[in-house]
Amino acid sequence: MELDNAEANKSQQATAARMYDYYLGGFTNFEVDRVAAEKVLAQMPIIKPMAHSNRAFLGRAVRFLAGEQGVRQFLDIGSGIPTMGNVHEVAQQTASDARVLYVDIDDVAVMHSRQLLAGNDLADAIQGDLRDPDHLLHQIETDPHLSAIIDLDQPVALLLAAVLPFVPDDDEAYAAVETLRARLAPGSWLVISHIAVEGIQAMARADAAREVYARSTSTPAGIRTRDGIEKFFDGFHLVEPGLVWMPQWRPTAGDPLDFVDAPQRAGCLAGVGVIES
Repeated sequence: MELDNAEANKSQQATAARMYDYYLGGFTNFEVDRVAAEKVLAQMPIIKPMAHSNRAFLGRAVRFLAGEQGVRQFLDIGSGIPTMGNVHEVAQQTASDARVLYVDIDDVAVMHSRQLLAGNDLADAIQGDLRDPDHLLHQIETDPHLSAIIDLDQPVALLLAAVLPFVPDDDEAYAAVETLRARLAPGSWLVISHIAVEGIQAMARADAAREVYARSTSTPAGIRTRDGIEKFFDGFHLVEPGLVWMPQWRPTAGDPLDFVDAPQRAGCLAGVGVIES
């Protein structure tokens, strides 16, 4: 659903969630988002296929967890705007009793998620900030409706797909993930995709693209090295094939073909880990 002018007047600043929706070909974005996104694309046109590759990885990870590992709870932080291949659709197609809670800092993303989820008693969306995990956990634990969707005393899949770059301060980012990990039950999972220095170094104008996010949004983007990304999995056991370029994580038929011959050009590393009992 395309956003109208009345909604646009509520937002004078672009957001990463709505820019990502634009990269994926969605319509839930404002003119300010499209302008900022086009500036990024002018520096790094590869961002569009990267976004599609990230979406495909997320779908594969959710199917793996719901289908092969029996996971029935998914906490998707930084979920963004509802678009193709939503987590609840993938999870519930695999297991009809799967429950999903979407969390995003962008009120427009939350509003449209709730519209999409109307009538789905096993999924909901709330506004929350990865940078304040204690508040998010408190929301889930004290709201009976939310705790019926996500029972933190049972295994949960924590999805952090392409959101950690928007917490560029290392201390803040690692502390946030550790706070969440410490509250997860044994048998819980962590899914991460993250833009990597080793993938971006070869891309011209990457610094200029990051500067657009810094100037145009309230969540400037950052990148980390492979070692820095793997550090988020402290306390988790990485399952095969480990931390790899997104297209290399358990590829399936129907995946985007943009990076088949050079997976590092996808720019992002991805991995799935489990807290072992």
